[in-house]
Amino acid sequence: MSKKEKNNDTANEQVDEQTIHNTEETSEDSRTVEEQLTDSLAEEKDKFLRLFAEFENYKRRTAKERSELFKTASQEVIVALLPVLDDFDRAYTEIAKTKEKDLLKGVELIKNKFKNTLENKGLELMDLQAGDHFNADNHEAITQIPAPNDALKGKIIDVVEKGYKLGDKIIRFPKVVIGQ
Repeated sequence: MSKKEKNNDTANEQVDEQTIHNTEETSEDSRTVEEQLTDSLAEEKDKFLRLFAEFENYKRRTAKERSELFKTASQEVIVALLPVLDDFDRAYTEIAKTKEKDLLKGVELIKNKFKNTLENKGLELMDLQAGDHFNADNHEAITQIPAPNDALKGKIIDVVEKGYKLGDKIIRFPKVVIGQ
């Protein structure tokens, strides 16, 4: 082989090595770019999913708040009308003691109509009777008296004022007397 051919072979080998080396670098660079893009895509997907979940929670929360607002929107008006309902009960009790049956019937009709209207708006009477267990979360004790017997200790002896609920929320706690 001549010197010229040896130089050409050496040059060709160097070019081949550089090509292989460049090809390896290129594949490493492209792999790195692919990995970077894959990582970037995964991060963006994660951000999207979190944002989507946050938005769904927001929608659910506002829908719940809106429905609660509609349920209790008339709460102030109903609370203001509760003393009127109590007055109807007291008037009915007093008129029942007289001989005026027509007047009693008229008051009863008005009272029932008023009570039914409030019940249609979501008002519920808290059913409470003497002898029931006293619960400080649901009842308001206005006084304690000595219990007539041991069975009534810590229990309700008398209901002074009725309690009412609007939906699941207590809007007026029943006022009770409890045994000591």
